[in-house]
Amino acid sequence: MYCVQCKMPVCYQCLEEGKHSSHEVKALGAMWKLHKSQLSQALNGLSDRAKEAKEFLVQLRNMVQQIQENSVEFEACLVAQCDALIDALNRRKAQLLSRVNKEHEHKLKVVRDQISHCTVKLRQTTGLMEYCLEVIKENDPSGFLQISDALIRRVHLTEDQWGKGTLTPRMTTDFDLNLDSAPLLQSIHQLDFVQMKASSPVPAPPILQLEECCTHNNSATLSWKQPPLSTVQVEGYILELDDGNGGQFREVYVGKETMCTVDGLHFNSTYSARVKAFNKTGVSPYSKTLVLQTSEVAWFSFDPGSAHSDILFSNDNLTVTCNSYDDRVVLGKTGFSKGLHYWELSIDRYDNHPDPAFGVARVDVLKDVMLGKDDKAWAMYVDNNRSWFMHNNSHTNRTEGGITKGATVGVLLDLTRRTLTFSINEDQQGPVAFENMEGLFFPAVSLNRNVQVTLHTGLPVPEFYTPRGAMQ
Repeated sequence: MYCVQCKMPVCYQCLEEGKHSSHEVKALGAMWKLHKSQLSQALNGLSDRAKEAKEFLVQLRNMVQQIQENSVEFEACLVAQCDALIDALNRRKAQLLSRVNKEHEHKLKVVRDQISHCTVKLRQTTGLMEYCLEVIKENDPSGFLQISDALIRRVHLTEDQWGKGTLTPRMTTDFDLNLDSAPLLQSIHQLDFVQMKASSPVPAPPILQLEECCTHNNSATLSWKQPPLSTVQVEGYILELDDGNGGQFREVYVGKETMCTVDGLHFNSTYSARVKAFNKTGVSPYSKTLVLQTSEVAWFSFDPGSAHSDILFSNDNLTVTCNSYDDRVVLGKTGFSKGLHYWELSIDRYDNHPDPAFGVARVDVLKDVMLGKDDKAWAMYVDNNRSWFMHNNSHTNRTEGGITKGATVGVLLDLTRRTLTFSINEDQQGPVAFENMEGLFFPAVSLNRNVQVTLHTGLPVPEFYTPRGAMQ
Protein backbone atom coordinates (compact mmCIF):
# COMPACT_ATOMS: atom_id res chain seq x y z
CA MET A 1 0.00 0.00 0.00
CA TYR A 2 0.97 3.66 -0.26
CA CYS A 3 0.60 6.21 2.54
CA VAL A 4 -0.67 9.46 1.02
CA GLN A 5 0.28 11.55 4.05
CA CYS A 6 3.82 10.19 4.43
CA LYS A 7 4.24 9.74 0.67
CA MET A 8 5.91 6.34 0.96
CA PRO A 9 5.06 2.67 0.45
CA VAL A 10 4.04 0.73 3.60
CA CYS A 11 3.55 -2.93 4.40
CA TYR A 12 0.42 -4.42 5.97
CA GLN A 13 2.06 -4.79 9.37
CA CYS A 14 3.00 -1.11 9.51
CA LEU A 15 -0.44 -0.22 8.29
CA GLU A 16 -2.14 -2.17 11.10
CA GLU A 17 0.27 -1.66 14.00
CA GLY A 18 2.47 1.29 13.13
CA LYS A 19 2.02 5.03 12.78
CA HIS A 20 0.33 4.66 9.39
CA SER A 21 -2.76 3.03 10.84
CA SER A 22 -4.63 6.34 10.98
CA HIS A 23 -3.31 7.69 7.68
CA GLU A 24 -4.99 7.66 4.27
CA VAL A 25 -3.60 4.88 2.11
CA LYS A 26 -4.12 3.87 -1.49
CA ALA A 27 -3.26 0.89 -3.60
CA LEU A 28 0.42 0.82 -4.45
CA GLY A 29 -0.19 -0.09 -8.10
CA ALA A 30 -2.66 2.74 -8.62
CA MET A 31 -0.32 5.27 -7.04
CA TRP A 32 2.55 3.86 -9.09
CA LYS A 33 0.60 4.46 -12.29
CA LEU A 34 -0.57 7.88 -11.09
CA HIS A 35 2.94 9.04 -10.24
CA LYS A 36 4.30 7.66 -13.50
CA SER A 37 1.62 9.62 -15.34
CA GLN A 38 2.42 12.76 -13.36
CA LEU A 39 6.14 12.34 -13.99
CA SER A 40 5.50 11.76 -17.68
CA GLN A 41 3.41 14.92 -17.88
CA ALA A 42 6.07 16.86 -15.99
CA LEU A 43 8.72 15.51 -18.36
CA ASN A 44 6.64 16.59 -21.34
CA GLY A 45 6.37 20.07 -19.89
CA LEU A 46 10.08 20.11 -19.15
CA SER A 47 10.79 18.85 -22.66
CA ASP A 48 8.77 21.71 -24.08
CA ARG A 49 10.71 24.15 -21.93
CA ALA A 50 13.98 22.58 -23.06
CA LYS A 51 12.89 22.92 -26.68
CA GLU A 52 11.96 26.54 -26.07
CA ALA A 53 15.33 27.05 -24.38
CA LYS A 54 17.15 25.62 -27.41
CA GLU A 55 15.19 27.89 -29.72
CA PHE A 56 15.91 30.78 -27.37
CA LEU A 57 19.62 29.99 -27.49
CA VAL A 58 19.48 29.98 -31.28
CA GLN A 59 17.72 33.33 -31.12
CA LEU A 60 20.38 34.68 -28.75
CA ARG A 61 23.18 33.46 -31.03
CA ASN A 62 21.44 35.10 -33.96
CA MET A 63 21.16 38.25 -31.87
CA VAL A 64 24.94 38.24 -31.37
CA GLN A 65 25.44 38.21 -35.12
CA GLN A 66 22.71 40.80 -35.59
CA ILE A 67 24.26 43.03 -32.93
CA GLN A 68 27.60 42.84 -34.72
CA GLU A 69 26.02 43.73 -38.05
CA ASN A 70 23.89 46.49 -36.55
CA SER A 71 26.91 47.90 -34.71
CA VAL A 72 28.95 48.13 -37.90
CA GLU A 73 26.02 49.68 -39.74
CA PHE A 74 25.31 52.15 -36.94
CA GLU A 75 28.96 53.14 -36.59
CA ALA A 76 29.18 53.75 -40.32
CA CYS A 77 26.04 55.88 -40.17
CA LEU A 78 27.38 57.84 -37.18
CA VAL A 79 30.73 58.44 -38.88
CA ALA A 80 28.94 59.58 -42.04
CA GLN A 81 26.76 62.00 -40.07
CA CYS A 82 29.74 63.43 -38.15
CA ASP A 83 31.74 63.72 -41.37
CA ALA A 84 28.84 65.62 -42.89
CA LEU A 85 28.87 68.02 -39.93
CA ILE A 86 32.65 68.44 -40.25
CA ASP A 87 32.30 69.09 -43.98
CA ALA A 88 29.62 71.69 -43.30
CA LEU A 89 31.86 73.34 -40.67
CA ASN A 90 34.81 73.33 -43.07
CA ARG A 91 32.69 74.94 -45.77
CA ARG A 92 31.57 77.61 -43.31
CA LYS A 93 35.17 78.06 -42.20
CA ALA A 94 36.21 78.66 -45.80
CA GLN A 95 33.41 81.22 -46.23
CA LEU A 96 34.44 83.08 -43.06
CA LEU A 97 38.12 83.04 -44.06
CA SER A 98 37.12 84.46 -47.41
CA ARG A 99 35.40 87.36 -45.65
CA VAL A 100 38.50 87.93 -43.46
CA ASN A 101 40.72 87.93 -46.55
CA LYS A 102 38.45 90.47 -48.24
CA GLU A 103 38.59 92.71 -45.14
CA HIS A 104 42.37 92.30 -45.06
CA GLU A 105 42.74 93.32 -48.69
CA HIS A 106 40.43 96.30 -48.16
CA LYS A 107 42.43 97.59 -45.17
CA LEU A 108 45.72 97.22 -47.02
CA LYS A 109 44.36 99.07 -50.04
CA VAL A 110 43.11 102.01 -47.94
CA VAL A 111 46.42 102.30 -46.03
CA ARG A 112 48.52 102.03 -49.18
CA ASP A 113 46.42 104.68 -50.90
CA GLN A 114 46.91 106.97 -47.89
CA ILE A 115 50.67 106.29 -47.89
CA SER A 116 50.85 107.19 -51.56
CA HIS A 117 48.82 110.36 -51.04
CA CYS A 118 50.88 111.48 -48.02
CA THR A 119 54.14 110.73 -49.83
CA VAL A 120 53.19 112.98 -52.73
CA LYS A 121 51.95 115.70 -50.37
CA LEU A 122 55.13 115.51 -48.26
CA ARG A 123 57.28 115.75 -51.36
CA GLN A 124 55.38 118.87 -52.45
CA THR A 125 55.68 120.40 -48.96
CA THR A 126 59.40 119.68 -48.76
CA GLY A 127 59.92 121.29 -52.16
CA LEU A 128 57.97 124.38 -51.08
CA MET A 129 60.00 124.64 -47.87
CA GLU A 130 63.32 124.39 -49.74
CA TYR A 131 62.20 127.04 -52.23
CA CYS A 132 61.09 129.40 -49.44
CA LEU A 133 64.45 128.99 -47.66
CA GLU A 134 66.25 129.94 -50.85
CA VAL A 135 64.01 133.00 -51.25
CA ILE A 136 64.72 134.09 -47.67
CA LYS A 137 68.41 134.10 -48.50
CA GLU A 138 67.70 136.73 -51.21
CA ASN A 139 69.36 140.08 -50.31
CA ASP A 140 67.41 142.20 -52.82
CA PRO A 141 64.42 143.70 -50.93
CA SER A 142 62.64 144.70 -54.12
CA GLY A 143 62.77 141.23 -55.61
CA PHE A 144 61.83 139.55 -52.30
CA LEU A 145 58.77 141.71 -51.79
CA GLN A 146 57.50 140.88 -55.28
CA ILE A 147 56.99 137.18 -54.40
CA SER A 148 56.79 137.15 -50.62
CA ASP A 149 53.00 137.66 -50.38
CA ALA A 150 52.29 134.77 -52.75
CA LEU A 151 54.70 132.49 -50.91
CA ILE A 152 53.18 133.36 -47.53
CA ARG A 153 49.67 132.49 -48.81
CA ARG A 154 50.90 129.24 -50.35
CA VAL A 155 52.67 128.21 -47.14
CA HIS A 156 49.53 128.90 -45.07
CA LEU A 157 47.38 126.96 -47.59
CA THR A 158 49.73 124.01 -47.49
CA GLU A 159 49.74 124.05 -43.70
CA ASP A 160 45.94 124.11 -43.64
CA GLN A 161 45.85 121.11 -45.98
CA TRP A 162 48.00 119.11 -43.57
CA GLY A 163 45.69 120.00 -40.74
CA LYS A 164 42.42 118.64 -42.23
CA GLY A 165 42.77 115.03 -40.98
CA THR A 166 45.59 114.29 -43.34
CA LEU A 167 47.75 112.97 -40.52
CA THR A 168 44.99 110.70 -39.16
CA PRO A 169 44.96 107.05 -40.38
CA ARG A 170 41.95 106.32 -42.52
CA MET A 171 41.88 102.66 -41.44
CA THR A 172 42.35 100.90 -38.12
CA THR A 173 44.64 97.94 -37.73
CA ASP A 174 42.01 95.99 -35.81
CA PHE A 175 39.54 93.65 -37.49
CA ASP A 176 36.06 94.50 -36.30
CA LEU A 177 34.87 90.91 -36.70
CA ASN A 178 33.97 88.70 -33.78
CA LEU A 179 33.10 85.07 -34.47
CA ASP A 180 30.06 84.11 -32.42
CA SER A 181 30.87 80.44 -31.90
CA ALA A 182 29.08 80.03 -28.57
CA PRO A 183 25.76 78.74 -30.02
CA LEU A 184 27.59 76.23 -32.20
CA LEU A 185 29.76 75.03 -29.32
CA GLN A 186 26.64 74.65 -27.22
CA SER A 187 24.98 72.66 -30.01
CA ILE A 188 28.06 70.46 -30.29
CA HIS A 189 28.01 69.82 -26.54
CA GLN A 190 24.32 69.00 -26.81
CA LEU A 191 24.85 66.69 -29.78
CA ASP A 192 23.47 63.34 -28.70
CA PHE A 193 21.20 60.56 -29.80
CA VAL A 194 17.65 61.88 -29.82
CA GLN A 195 16.16 58.57 -28.79
CA MET A 196 17.77 55.31 -27.97
CA LYS A 197 16.09 52.35 -29.61
CA ALA A 198 13.63 50.57 -27.44
CA SER A 199 15.07 47.77 -25.43
CA SER A 200 12.13 45.59 -26.35
CA PRO A 201 12.68 43.19 -29.25
CA VAL A 202 11.25 43.42 -32.71
CA PRO A 203 7.72 42.03 -33.10
CA ALA A 204 7.16 38.33 -33.39
CA PRO A 205 6.26 36.97 -36.83
CA PRO A 206 2.53 37.39 -37.53
CA ILE A 207 0.34 34.32 -37.89
CA LEU A 208 -1.70 33.98 -41.09
CA GLN A 209 -5.26 32.97 -40.21
CA LEU A 210 -5.87 30.24 -42.75
CA GLU A 211 -9.59 29.98 -42.02
CA GLU A 212 -10.06 33.62 -43.10
CA CYS A 213 -7.73 33.61 -46.13
CA CYS A 214 -9.43 32.91 -49.45
CA THR A 215 -9.51 33.72 -53.14
CA HIS A 216 -12.41 34.80 -55.32
CA ASN A 217 -11.96 35.03 -59.07
CA ASN A 218 -8.74 37.01 -59.41
CA SER A 219 -8.81 38.53 -55.92
CA ALA A 220 -7.18 37.26 -52.74
CA THR A 221 -8.13 38.13 -49.17
CA LEU A 222 -5.54 37.58 -46.47
CA SER A 223 -5.91 37.88 -42.71
CA TRP A 224 -3.28 37.67 -39.98
CA LYS A 225 -2.75 38.33 -36.27
CA GLN A 226 0.03 38.59 -33.73
CA PRO A 227 0.88 35.51 -31.63
CA PRO A 228 -1.49 35.33 -28.62
CA LEU A 229 1.29 35.62 -26.01
CA SER A 230 3.20 38.40 -27.75
CA THR A 231 3.36 41.64 -25.74
CA VAL A 232 5.61 43.58 -28.11
CA GLN A 233 3.98 46.69 -29.56
CA VAL A 234 3.35 46.58 -33.30
CA GLU A 235 3.07 49.74 -35.39
CA GLY A 236 2.10 48.13 -38.70
CA TYR A 237 2.38 45.27 -41.14
CA ILE A 238 3.90 44.68 -44.57
CA LEU A 239 2.11 42.21 -46.86
CA GLU A 240 4.08 40.78 -49.77
CA LEU A 241 2.99 38.73 -52.80
CA ASP A 242 5.04 37.18 -55.56
CA ASP A 243 4.18 37.61 -59.25
CA GLY A 244 2.25 34.35 -59.63
CA ASN A 245 5.17 32.72 -61.44
CA GLY A 246 7.42 32.07 -58.46
CA GLY A 247 9.23 35.37 -58.95
CA GLN A 248 10.34 37.95 -56.45
CA PHE A 249 8.03 39.16 -53.71
CA ARG A 250 6.71 42.72 -53.82
CA GLU A 251 4.95 44.84 -51.23
CA VAL A 252 1.20 45.10 -51.83
CA TYR A 253 0.13 46.60 -48.50
CA VAL A 254 1.72 48.59 -45.66
CA GLY A 255 -0.47 49.67 -42.76
CA LYS A 256 -2.05 48.88 -39.41
CA GLU A 257 -4.91 46.68 -40.64
CA THR A 258 -4.76 42.91 -40.18
CA MET A 259 -6.79 42.07 -43.29
CA CYS A 260 -6.21 43.01 -46.91
CA THR A 261 -7.86 42.15 -50.24
CA VAL A 262 -5.61 42.22 -53.30
CA ASP A 263 -7.41 42.65 -56.63
CA GLY A 264 -6.22 42.35 -60.20
CA LEU A 265 -4.40 39.03 -59.89
CA HIS A 266 -4.05 36.65 -62.81
CA PHE A 267 -6.57 33.84 -63.20
CA ASN A 268 -5.45 30.23 -62.88
CA SER A 269 -2.25 31.28 -61.12
CA THR A 270 -0.54 30.26 -57.91
CA TYR A 271 0.59 33.08 -55.63
CA SER A 272 2.72 32.99 -52.50
CA ALA A 273 1.96 35.46 -49.72
CA ARG A 274 3.78 36.40 -46.54
CA VAL A 275 3.52 39.17 -43.95
CA LYS A 276 5.83 40.77 -41.41
CA ALA A 277 5.30 43.25 -38.57
CA PHE A 278 7.34 46.32 -37.68
CA ASN A 279 7.81 48.85 -34.89
CA LYS A 280 10.42 51.45 -33.93
CA THR A 281 12.90 48.73 -33.04
CA GLY A 282 12.80 46.99 -36.39
CA VAL A 283 11.04 44.45 -38.58
CA SER A 284 9.93 40.99 -37.53
CA PRO A 285 10.80 37.82 -39.40
CA TYR A 286 8.31 36.79 -42.09
CA SER A 287 5.29 34.69 -41.30
CA LYS A 288 4.95 31.29 -42.85
CA THR A 289 4.35 31.52 -46.59
CA LEU A 290 0.78 30.89 -47.73
CA VAL A 291 0.12 29.53 -51.22
CA LEU A 292 -3.05 30.80 -52.93
CA GLN A 293 -4.68 29.55 -56.12
CA THR A 294 -6.84 31.94 -58.12
CA SER A 295 -9.89 30.71 -60.02
CA GLU A 296 -9.19 28.58 -63.06
CA VAL A 297 -11.93 30.33 -65.00
CA ALA A 298 -13.37 33.81 -64.64
CA TRP A 299 -16.83 34.51 -63.27
CA PHE A 300 -17.93 38.07 -63.85
CA SER A 301 -20.85 40.30 -64.79
CA PHE A 302 -21.34 43.56 -66.65
CA ASP A 303 -20.12 46.74 -64.95
CA PRO A 304 -22.80 49.43 -64.45
CA GLY A 305 -20.20 51.84 -63.12
CA SER A 306 -18.31 52.19 -66.39
CA ALA A 307 -21.20 51.65 -68.85
CA HIS A 308 -22.95 54.30 -70.93
CA SER A 309 -25.93 55.78 -69.14
CA ASP A 310 -28.31 54.45 -71.83
CA ILE A 311 -27.48 50.82 -70.97
CA LEU A 312 -30.18 48.97 -68.98
CA PHE A 313 -29.20 46.15 -66.58
CA SER A 314 -31.12 43.19 -65.17
CA ASN A 315 -30.58 39.62 -63.97
CA ASP A 316 -27.83 40.63 -61.48
CA ASN A 317 -26.07 42.65 -64.19
CA LEU A 318 -25.77 39.60 -66.47
CA THR A 319 -28.40 40.82 -68.96
CA VAL A 320 -28.19 44.16 -70.79
CA THR A 321 -30.12 46.12 -73.38
CA CYS A 322 -30.34 49.79 -74.28
CA ASN A 323 -32.94 52.56 -74.36
CA SER A 324 -31.36 54.31 -77.37
CA TYR A 325 -31.41 53.58 -81.10
CA ASP A 326 -27.68 54.43 -81.16
CA ASP A 327 -25.02 51.91 -80.26
CA ARG A 328 -23.84 52.05 -76.65
CA VAL A 329 -20.93 50.18 -75.01
CA VAL A 330 -20.86 48.19 -71.78
CA LEU A 331 -17.80 46.46 -70.27
CA GLY A 332 -17.35 43.45 -68.04
CA LYS A 333 -16.22 43.97 -64.46
CA THR A 334 -13.10 41.85 -64.80
CA GLY A 335 -10.04 42.65 -66.89
CA PHE A 336 -7.59 40.11 -68.32
CA SER A 337 -3.87 40.43 -68.97
CA LYS A 338 -2.79 36.80 -68.83
CA GLY A 339 -4.17 33.34 -69.59
CA LEU A 340 -6.92 31.81 -71.75
CA HIS A 341 -10.49 33.06 -71.26
CA TYR A 342 -13.80 32.23 -72.92
CA TRP A 343 -17.28 33.65 -72.41
CA GLU A 344 -20.54 33.60 -74.36
CA LEU A 345 -23.42 35.98 -74.96
CA SER A 346 -26.85 34.60 -75.76
CA ILE A 347 -29.15 36.73 -77.94
CA ASP A 348 -32.37 37.15 -75.93
CA ARG A 349 -33.98 39.63 -78.31
CA TYR A 350 -33.09 40.63 -81.89
CA ASP A 351 -35.45 43.03 -83.72
CA ASN A 352 -35.12 44.89 -87.04
CA HIS A 353 -31.76 43.36 -88.01
CA PRO A 354 -29.35 45.53 -85.95
CA ASP A 355 -25.62 44.80 -85.83
CA PRO A 356 -24.40 44.45 -82.24
CA ALA A 357 -20.66 44.11 -81.65
CA PHE A 358 -18.83 41.75 -79.30
CA GLY A 359 -15.20 41.67 -78.23
CA VAL A 360 -12.74 43.26 -75.82
CA ALA A 361 -11.71 46.82 -75.04
CA ARG A 362 -9.54 49.01 -72.91
CA VAL A 363 -11.18 50.62 -69.91
CA ASP A 364 -11.16 54.05 -71.61
CA VAL A 365 -12.92 52.92 -74.80
CA LEU A 366 -15.51 55.26 -76.31
CA LYS A 367 -18.93 54.34 -74.90
CA ASP A 368 -21.21 56.18 -77.37
CA VAL A 369 -20.17 54.50 -80.65
CA MET A 370 -20.10 50.97 -81.99
CA LEU A 371 -17.43 48.78 -80.43
CA GLY A 372 -14.33 48.83 -82.66
CA LYS A 373 -14.76 52.37 -83.96
CA ASP A 374 -11.73 53.59 -82.01
CA ASP A 375 -8.29 52.12 -81.29
CA LYS A 376 -9.36 51.01 -77.81
CA ALA A 377 -11.54 48.08 -78.90
CA TRP A 378 -11.27 44.85 -80.92
CA ALA A 379 -14.64 43.51 -81.99
CA MET A 380 -16.81 41.43 -84.30
CA TYR A 381 -20.04 43.12 -85.33
CA VAL A 382 -22.72 40.92 -86.85
CA ASP A 383 -26.20 41.16 -88.34
CA ASN A 384 -28.61 38.42 -89.38
CA ASN A 385 -26.52 37.40 -92.45
CA ARG A 386 -22.82 38.13 -92.01
CA SER A 387 -20.11 39.48 -89.69
CA TRP A 388 -17.01 41.70 -89.86
CA PHE A 389 -14.03 42.23 -87.59
CA MET A 390 -13.36 45.84 -86.65
CA HIS A 391 -10.60 47.75 -84.87
CA ASN A 392 -9.89 51.48 -85.13
CA ASN A 393 -12.79 51.73 -87.63
CA SER A 394 -11.08 49.28 -90.00
CA HIS A 395 -13.44 46.54 -91.26
CA THR A 396 -11.91 43.17 -92.25
CA ASN A 397 -12.79 39.54 -92.95
CA ARG A 398 -16.41 39.63 -93.98
CA THR A 399 -17.81 36.20 -93.12
CA GLU A 400 -21.16 34.70 -94.01
CA GLY A 401 -23.41 33.62 -91.16
CA GLY A 402 -25.33 35.85 -88.79
CA ILE A 403 -27.37 35.80 -85.61
CA THR A 404 -31.02 35.53 -84.64
CA LYS A 405 -32.88 35.36 -81.38
CA GLY A 406 -31.53 32.41 -79.39
CA ALA A 407 -28.12 32.46 -81.06
CA THR A 408 -24.91 32.36 -79.01
CA VAL A 409 -21.81 34.45 -79.67
CA GLY A 410 -18.55 33.22 -78.13
CA VAL A 411 -15.47 35.33 -77.41
CA LEU A 412 -12.15 33.55 -76.86
CA LEU A 413 -9.24 35.67 -75.62
CA ASP A 414 -5.94 33.78 -75.58
CA LEU A 415 -3.31 36.03 -74.01
CA THR A 416 -0.75 33.24 -74.04
CA ARG A 417 -0.80 33.24 -77.87
CA ARG A 418 -2.08 36.86 -77.88
CA THR A 419 -5.05 36.14 -80.15
CA LEU A 420 -8.78 36.93 -80.19
CA THR A 421 -11.21 34.50 -81.82
CA PHE A 422 -15.01 34.54 -82.22
CA SER A 423 -17.67 31.88 -82.60
CA ILE A 424 -21.37 31.76 -83.41
CA ASN A 425 -23.39 28.85 -82.08
CA GLU A 426 -20.16 27.09 -80.97
CA ASP A 427 -18.63 27.21 -84.48
CA GLN A 428 -15.62 29.43 -85.14
CA GLN A 429 -16.64 32.53 -87.10
CA GLY A 430 -13.97 33.35 -89.66
CA PRO A 431 -10.23 33.11 -89.02
CA VAL A 432 -8.42 34.32 -85.92
CA ALA A 433 -9.76 37.84 -85.68
CA PHE A 434 -6.84 39.68 -84.07
CA GLU A 435 -3.25 38.89 -83.16
CA ASN A 436 -0.56 40.56 -81.04
CA MET A 437 -3.06 41.21 -78.27
CA GLU A 438 -1.14 42.52 -75.28
CA GLY A 439 -2.12 44.49 -72.18
CA LEU A 440 -5.25 44.66 -70.06
CA PHE A 441 -8.54 43.85 -71.82
CA PHE A 442 -12.13 43.96 -70.58
CA PRO A 443 -15.01 41.98 -72.14
CA ALA A 444 -17.16 44.42 -74.11
CA VAL A 445 -20.45 44.64 -76.01
CA SER A 446 -22.11 47.41 -78.00
CA LEU A 447 -25.85 47.29 -78.79
CA ASN A 448 -28.96 49.42 -79.21
CA ARG A 449 -32.55 49.06 -78.06
CA ASN A 450 -33.29 46.34 -80.64
CA VAL A 451 -30.95 43.86 -78.94
CA GLN A 452 -30.83 42.21 -75.54
CA VAL A 453 -28.04 39.81 -74.55
CA THR A 454 -27.18 37.70 -71.49
CA LEU A 455 -23.63 37.02 -70.40
CA HIS A 456 -22.43 33.47 -69.56
CA THR A 457 -19.04 33.09 -67.85
CA GLY A 458 -16.95 30.39 -66.20
CA LEU A 459 -17.08 28.29 -69.37
CA PRO A 460 -14.49 25.78 -70.60
CA VAL A 461 -12.61 26.40 -73.82
CA PRO A 462 -14.76 25.28 -76.79
CA GLU A 463 -13.83 22.19 -78.78
CA PHE A 464 -13.20 24.10 -82.01
CA TYR A 465 -10.22 25.88 -80.44
CA THR A 466 -6.96 23.96 -80.85
CA PRO A 467 -3.34 25.12 -81.00
CA ARG A 468 -3.41 24.56 -84.75
CA GLY A 469 -6.70 26.42 -85.05
CA ALA A 470 -5.26 29.27 -83.06
CA MET A 471 -2.56 29.78 -85.63
CA GLN A 472 -4.80 29.90 -88.69
